[in-house]
Amino acid sequence: MTPPPSPAVEGGAAAAGHGGRRRHVLLFPLPYQGHINPMLRLAGVLRARGFAVTVFHTHFNAPDAARHPEHRFVAVPDGMSGRPPPVSVGDVVKHIRALNAACEAAFRDRLAAVLAEYSRDAVACLVADAHLLRMLDMPVSELPPYRVRDLMHIGRDGHELMCELLARAVAAVKLSSGLILNTFDALEAHELAKLRRDLAVPVFDIGPLHRFSPAADGSLLHQDRSCLAWLDAQTAESVLYVSFGSLASMGARELVETAWGIAGSGVPFLWVVRPGLVRGRRAAPGEPTRLLPEGFEAATRRRGVVVAWAPQEEVLRHRAVGGFWTHNGWNSTTESLAEGVPMLCRPSFGDQMGNARYVEHVWKAGFEVVGGELERGAVEEAIRRLMAESDGGEMRARARELKKAAAEGKNDKT
Repeated sequence: MTPPPSPAVEGGAAAAGHGGRRRHVLLFPLPYQGHINPMLRLAGVLRARGFAVTVFHTHFNAPDAARHPEHRFVAVPDGMSGRPPPVSVGDVVKHIRALNAACEAAFRDRLAAVLAEYSRDAVACLVADAHLLRMLDMPVSELPPYRVRDLMHIGRDGHELMCELLARAVAAVKLSSGLILNTFDALEAHELAKLRRDLAVPVFDIGPLHRFSPAADGSLLHQDRSCLAWLDAQTAESVLYVSFGSLASMGARELVETAWGIAGSGVPFLWVVRPGLVRGRRAAPGEPTRLLPEGFEAATRRRGVVVAWAPQEEVLRHRAVGGFWTHNGWNSTTESLAEGVPMLCRPSFGDQMGNARYVEHVWKAGFEVVGGELERGAVEEAIRRLMAESDGGEMRARARELKKAAAEGKNDKT
């Protein structure tokens, strides 16, 4: 590593921290010529505006630091020494994926070390090449255990709107006489304590609400209750319940991979396939199986049921249900935990990523199926892990503990 430069500031106030020191911009280009060159040009532009620049780089195709003495260079071990350089387009894609996997832990270590050297306001931002997709796995230090990918979002162009909505919600809470939350202390004790410390209004955790008012039915979709009779005939904790909520959707290919993954798992299932589940395709409410791939019904006959919508609270409460593959909307997440059912997590948007993160890393009552595109082999493996393997049993035991805590919290509140 070369030491960070310390010449006079040439740019405006945005580039200066306390005491007029340069603020730092951290850059991490993909290690290919067509990516390194523009990133170094960006470094030059930023330096001309008064920023100090730190460039992270892999050993593969490392830039010559001696040619850019004005910047700091930090090497990130990539484990790629001895491998032949990529030749074809397919080789390049494989190489990028391998770099992502190999550099993740090392980059986190190098980044943490660099951040520890600077004062809190000294780093303006990190600019990472979009092809280094695993940057999304960086931890958010202010919101553990969140990673960047777990932060709330509503699509590529929705950042400003989401910030506005959150700001309006916070402002409304501060002007209110109190905040009511559908959660319970055993689930979010730390978070509730922080809210009570930071807010000047009372905070009431009154959940899980469905346990207080189980008869209230606000479903906007017709519930097919015939599935309950089918569940009655199944053995205890043998059935995987699959439902991705009322809004989340998937592509046609994802549906096919999901279907054949469920079929290949050999596990009994109850699957909610609502009319709008598949983007660009619809089925009549009474014909959910029309969206499924040819041959799926024959391959799973007498082992599973497909409905357009289910009475979810009753399904999760049923003795036959041993797991829930969910989109991790908050209602579904709390209903599953309050009934002691562990989860396979497949979040889609909004708060679902954060909810899934808590399920796996805080409550330890489930895990995320896969990142990226679904693939039937990974789906089969995930289902078997949850429903039949020892760590799935541990998750089920943890879910039962939370069910007990929810019941005890209900008794205290009533």
